[in-house]
Amino acid sequence: MDPPGPGVLPREALLKHDGRLRAVDHGAFIPSPMWVVPFVVLLGCIAVLPLTAPHFWESNLRKLLISVGLGAPVVWLYARQAPHTLVHSLHDYVSFIILLGSLFVISSGARLDGDFEATPQVNTAILAVGAFAASFIGTTGASMLLIRPLLQTNSERTRVVHTVVFFIFLVCNIGGCLTPLGDPPLFLGYLQGVPFSWTFRLAPAWFTTLVILLAIYFVWDRAEHAREPASAHRRDRTHRRPLKIEGRENLLWLAGIVAAAAFVAAPWRELIMLSLTAVSFARTPRSLHDSNHFSFHPITEVAVIFAGIFATMIPALELLRTHGASLGLRDPWQFFWATGLLSSVLDNAPTYLAFLALAQGQQAGNDVVGVTHQTLIAISLGAVFMGANTYIGNGPNFMVRSIAESSGVRMPSFAGYLIFSAVVLTPVFVLVTLLFLR
Repeated sequence: MDPPGPGVLPREALLKHDGRLRAVDHGAFIPSPMWVVPFVVLLGCIAVLPLTAPHFWESNLRKLLISVGLGAPVVWLYARQAPHTLVHSLHDYVSFIILLGSLFVISSGARLDGDFEATPQVNTAILAVGAFAASFIGTTGASMLLIRPLLQTNSERTRVVHTVVFFIFLVCNIGGCLTPLGDPPLFLGYLQGVPFSWTFRLAPAWFTTLVILLAIYFVWDRAEHAREPASAHRRDRTHRRPLKIEGRENLLWLAGIVAAAAFVAAPWRELIMLSLTAVSFARTPRSLHDSNHFSFHPITEVAVIFAGIFATMIPALELLRTHGASLGLRDPWQFFWATGLLSSVLDNAPTYLAFLALAQGQQAGNDVVGVTHQTLIAISLGAVFMGANTYIGNGPNFMVRSIAESSGVRMPSFAGYLIFSAVVLTPVFVLVTLLFLR
């Protein structure tokens, strides 16, 4: 290996891979802080460009060029100085994209169709089912599976915005914290060595938060339902269709993905996921994909953006692990709010990894992957829960907003949604802090 180049400091490090601590690597190094600039710029692009230059940001090719342009210098640096670190990051990236792609493609082969009477009880039940499903088929899978039946059920009502917003809260975000399959940050934690079943420790906070938000929604929707015009109630009672499930066998393939993630090690895990995805795609009728408006554009977008993220975040993670103790975060509640607030304006997956690295820099050798259980609970809850605070906190948020608007629902602006989430979610998160993170 070449000696450290300009701006690179040698160090000893514990390297983690598939949950096992390896021996000290005397060739490992950390870069100077200037190497964090590509990561910061990329996260800035992800946060700002969808709002300020939406037409420019629509192109996956432009996203790829940005990712490659910012990631290439970091890849060059680590290819010369620490190729093993680059290989580990590539391994985690491939596993991450295969899981998300499998859940996306297979869930797009199933369709729930039906139109119930849109009572508060029915809407609350749909949100509860979606929130539970999100932990097992992913927030993206559950969102794509249930948003259209929810919109169809409420198509005769005039007051629907609050229902879609709570759907984003519950199904696109908070519901997904029970397993590593639920939300991208938790799967990245799994790849970093967090045991698959460890996330069940989040169940008390998950259950409490879901119950509170579902209760708030039920009271809210009951008031809105009472304000609907009589004509809307008549249409809602007469335009009903029983629930129909198309593409049932894809539910079996989804179960296979869950089993592979939980019980099979790499690389067989990824091979099984790819095989099940190929079977699902080949056997799903084209008409079913068309009815779900299926395309590879969303998952391609995730793949190209995260290629840049996984490359550029390597120096930032190394610096956080090394200097994390000097940044002043100590208590779990501090990690919860710091992780959560950044997850609100940046993608929550790299934010999770950043604060995990920060905690590892402070608590090396403790409990699980180098941090205490309570700190890891705080980071996990912050990343998953507060991804609901804005449209850009988690990938499914914008997807659901787009689908709702294409169905005629006038969704709040970015600022309007932020006010909505601040009023509803902030008191709930304060309560979570007092109950679980003191």
